[in-house]
Amino acid sequence: MRIVVKIGSNILSDKSSRGLNRRRIGSITSAVVELRDMGHEVVLVSSGAVAAGMKKLGLKVKPSEIKLKQAVAAVGQSSLMETYEQSFSEHGLHTAQMLLTRDGLADREMYINAKNTMLTLLSYGVVPIVNENDSVATEEIRFGDNDQLAALVSSLVEADRLVILSDVDGLFDADPTKKRSARLISVVDDITEDVVCLAGGCGSIVSTGGMYSKLLAAKKAVRSGIIVNIINGKRPSLLVSLIKGRSIGTEFTPHKVRLTARKGWIAYGIKAKGSVVLDKGAVKAVVERRKSLLPSGIASVEGTFKVGDAVACLDATGARVAKGLTNYSSEDIEAIKGLKTSQIEKALGYRYSDEVIHADNIVIGSK
Repeated sequence: MRIVVKIGSNILSDKSSRGLNRRRIGSITSAVVELRDMGHEVVLVSSGAVAAGMKKLGLKVKPSEIKLKQAVAAVGQSSLMETYEQSFSEHGLHTAQMLLTRDGLADREMYINAKNTMLTLLSYGVVPIVNENDSVATEEIRFGDNDQLAALVSSLVEADRLVILSDVDGLFDADPTKKRSARLISVVDDITEDVVCLAGGCGSIVSTGGMYSKLLAAKKAVRSGIIVNIINGKRPSLLVSLIKGRSIGTEFTPHKVRLTARKGWIAYGIKAKGSVVLDKGAVKAVVERRKSLLPSGIASVEGTFKVGDAVACLDATGARVAKGLTNYSSEDIEAIKGLKTSQIEKALGYRYSDEVIHADNIVIGSK
């Protein structure tokens, strides 16, 4: 089994020293080593660089200024990796650092290279440790989080399971910090809007332990056919118990039909550069019948994009129904929207393809 384990900064940080909790890292390492001894491959997605950097620079308050936060992350990343390397070396294992950015993985070739590198590391018995490249990725350090990165990495390496180590036991039916009678939800078969609301995603309940972000990550991973578990990371031994078959925390059931690696990349590895609004007939053809998007079904174009970019497909209400890679630029689509395929060449002077987006490059319901 190939397992991705996501470890948040709240699990790795030591509040008393304002640095890394080395004892917990040691416990996590021991759990990973035991999993490997059981025959499993493990990839870690780890936060903690900012916490480590604060300790080295003597900062008592987490910086809010972007350039300082990036500098702190750069300083702390080496300490984070040094701690992991020392901990795993005690068991005769080596680690490898992989710093990724969303924009980097948006390039298909770089995405495949990252995948090949991770799989090669695993084949050599090395433990890959992945983190966002916070020192240069301004957008990620502001809005991104390692829950989303973990979901992407899980799809990238075609993992069987994603385990998110949280500071709570899992997903509850109410906020456990406010309601003592809150009950842990052991299994979630479908991440519906009601489930998202439990984590604060609809503004009804305050998010606990970043649970909303974890649900978004789980929603992406299960769509790729990956089992997702949220367990208490302050008790690393639970990780081994979980893999041995014990019911722990909250488990999210994967979709039976797994997205292909390519469609997983289209869905979650790249951002939409613009959008096209589909008429009712096109929505039905693309969503229900899984057909390609033709120019005749496009009502309007939003944004500026070029050939090969990802674009969102919207219905008349503005709701996203699909996402795909376009064969035409936004300028070209403006000229051919509403036309039959036989009219493309006359309108443009050339014809790349009959389809604006081929069915093989469309992911339904992608967000």
